[in-house]
Amino acid sequence: MRNLANQLRLEENSNGKIWFLDPSELLRPESAFAAKPITAFRDYSIDTNDPIKERVRKTYLDMHTYQTFDFVQDRLAYWTQFNKLKMNIMNALDKLNDLVDESDPDVNIPNIVHAFQTAERIRTEHPTLDWFHLTGLIHDLGKIMAFYGEPQWATVGDTFAVGCQFADSIVYRETSFEQNPDLHNAKYNTKYGIYEPNCGLSKVTLSWGHDEYLYRVLMHNKTTLPEEGLNMIRYHSFYPWHSGNDYMHLCNETDLKMLPWILEFNKYDLYTKSSDIPDIETLKPYYQSLIDKYIPGELQW
Repeated sequence: MRNLANQLRLEENSNGKIWFLDPSELLRPESAFAAKPITAFRDYSIDTNDPIKERVRKTYLDMHTYQTFDFVQDRLAYWTQFNKLKMNIMNALDKLNDLVDESDPDVNIPNIVHAFQTAERIRTEHPTLDWFHLTGLIHDLGKIMAFYGEPQWATVGDTFAVGCQFADSIVYRETSFEQNPDLHNAKYNTKYGIYEPNCGLSKVTLSWGHDEYLYRVLMHNKTTLPEEGLNMIRYHSFYPWHSGNDYMHLCNETDLKMLPWILEFNKYDLYTKSSDIPDIETLKPYYQSLIDKYIPGELQW
């Protein structure tokens, strides 16, 4: 599987920037996000003449083919050694300058801009919740995996549970899992699979991506962010749950308590990308003070 990942790693241009497309942030058809402006609203229909739609479809096809329970266990073992690099949060954010979302080629906004856009929108509407501001700023830092060989389909996109039946609300569910061996494994292809009813999402293994990686990095480095912020980071791409209402049979009371916070976060994550660029250098001192408060110093990644 590692060889396959190496073959499918993200393309890097001559300037050292990595161009990628995060389908979770591009196409959102769920009714929970129907307030999105109609000019920005898109769906998951197949259109081979639309290069963005076709790339999204192929990303999910790879993801749904290769993201098995065993693959995720392999990625967890690899990335949770926390021996890839040492870097503080602000330097990691600066590194996101070299990660550009290809889904909007006319704007070419680096991820660091999206990070500050998200954080500032949250700060405007929740001025007293400084931990929420910081959560908005750092939520995508797990995408740093892209610089160390992780392919797009194991870095970005909607996440889903592995080790049990693939949920109906997963995008391209009907056509994209046909080559995934877990679909035909009796151990994994039932409603509960390897899990117990209402076991809690913390005991459920999700497909591998930047959400889980950053959550693990923060826990390893002993962050003091509250539970609400950590859950926003860990589950913000878990759309089949928080927007598709699947996997509720695996949730416990804590998950249901956290769900409104995750939905509140996602409205800022999804709808803050624009050409209105914040003055990042002016904002940095405030956010550095939050970093020093909740996740200071050099982190092991």
